Order: sequence, then C-alpha cells, then structure tokens
Amino acid sequence: MQPGIFAKTFPGRDPQTVLAAVRDAGFAAAQYNLACSGLPSMPEHVPEGTAAALVAAAGTTGVRLAALSGTGNMAHPDAAHRKAVVRQLRAVIGCAAQAGIPMVTLCTGTREAEDQWRFHPDNATPEAWADMRATMAEACDLAGAAGVLLGIEPEHANVVRTLDDALRLAQELRTDRLRIVLDPANLFEVGPAPDMARAVAAAAPLLGLVHAKDRGVDGRVMPPGDGAVDFPALFASLRAEGYRGAVITHGIDLPDVPQTARRLRDWLA
Repeated sequence: MQPGIFAKTFPGRDPQTVLAAVRDAGFAAAQYNLACSGLPSMPEHVPEGTAAALVAAAGTTGVRLAALSGTGNMAHPDAAHRKAVVRQLRAVIGCAAQAGIPMVTLCTGTREAEDQWRFHPDNATPEAWADMRATMAEACDLAGAAGVLLGIEPEHANVVRTLDDALRLAQELRTDRLRIVLDPANLFEVGPAPDMARAVAAAAPLLGLVHAKDRGVDGRVMPPGDGAVDFPALFASLRAEGYRGAVITHGIDLPDVPQTARRLRDWLA
C-alpha cells in the first residue's frame, strides 16, 4: 500500500507544481482534481494537452495517480442537472483514460439541490434511488467505453449511505465498472467506530480504493490518528484481504500534512 493524498490539499493550478508538493510532503500517490490544472473540477470540456501535462508531471515527480475526482450530484432533483453531470463525466472520464488514471471517483448524490454533500430526507425514497441509478448507468456506459473504473463512496448524506447500498447498486446495474471507495470515517456518524475487519470484509468484493479520514466520537472530522478509527486494525485487515493500492488521506489542512504523512508511512511500513 502507498500513502497518498488529495492533490487539491495543496495550492497550485498546474500539475507539476501540485504533484511536486505531494511528493515533497512524503506521499507516493494522489487523487487528482482538475482544479489543480486550472479547470473546474467538473468541466464540460477538457482542453487538449491537459492529460499529457498530467502524465508528464506524474512522470517527473514519481507520484502515482490513483484516481481522478468526478463528483457531481447524481441524485439531484432536477433532471437537467443530472444530464449536465453526465456530460461533465464524459469529459472527466475521457481525461482519465488519456492520462492512464484507472479510476474516476463519484458522488452518488442527494436530493439537496444546493450542496451535493448535504443530507436530505428524500434521499431514502425509491424515486431518489431510481434517478441516481439511471445516472450511474449512463456513467458506467461511458466508463466501459473508456476502460476506466468508477469509485463510489458510501456517505451518510448521500443516496448510497452504506456498504450494503454500494453492493446493491453494483448488483442492480450488472456492471463490472463500479468499485467501492472505503473511507472508515464515513462508516459512522457519532460514537465508537465500527469493527474495521468487518468493514473491510464487507467491501472486499468491490474494493477499489481506500481513503484515510478520521472522525471523533462526537462526529467531528479529524486528521488520521486523532479520532476513533483504529487505523492499524484497518491496514492489517486490508493486508489480509490482499489490498495493494493507494491509501488517500483528505479532509485535512496544510498544517496537518506533515504529521499525517508520518503516521501513514508508519502504519503502512
């Protein structure tokens, strides 16, 4: 396993600057965001040369590009908005394919129109699930044509809230494109963290990427190692399941980066 980080943690609008900062901070991998190339995170069009510049920067810095962020609200109540997300995903998935990035990470969305990470009570309705599933099916067709995987991350504020939801979605779509992004801090809202071995075993059939975020028993997001998640147990379980990919931290501020890099390297050693 390789320690990694959201590239967007660092300032910069070109991949060479941002990926050099990733490397210099002690990370071997990154989840990239097109904002780090001076574009919207979800553009309608990716200019020619963007993917080539990303490949060149990854080569000169030695940073592995584990995933590209493609998070739009796939359960938005407005059908026109969902269609726009598909158009944007076409551009993001195409860029990932050109740059050799194996996965595009998604947001399964919410009925909350103003914030794709905010809970809405209608998220649990059959209509929300159906709209999200239809949007996801279009994304899977795009990913299949491009040879790219799609990562879905269970989020309490989104339609796909649990690991069981993610597995259900993949089964209903009958696709080989979907993978689970496992973030231990998203498996609980307050109180003690769940058993990491059980969580890894549940995700294992579709596990594609691991995030490293922590959460306190009061629900606050924290840097890894400061909250309730048992990271040594998580990584021991991942090793037992044969996971060899990147572990991507996020949700931290720049002052937290050095400590987080040291902790990840120690845990993964």
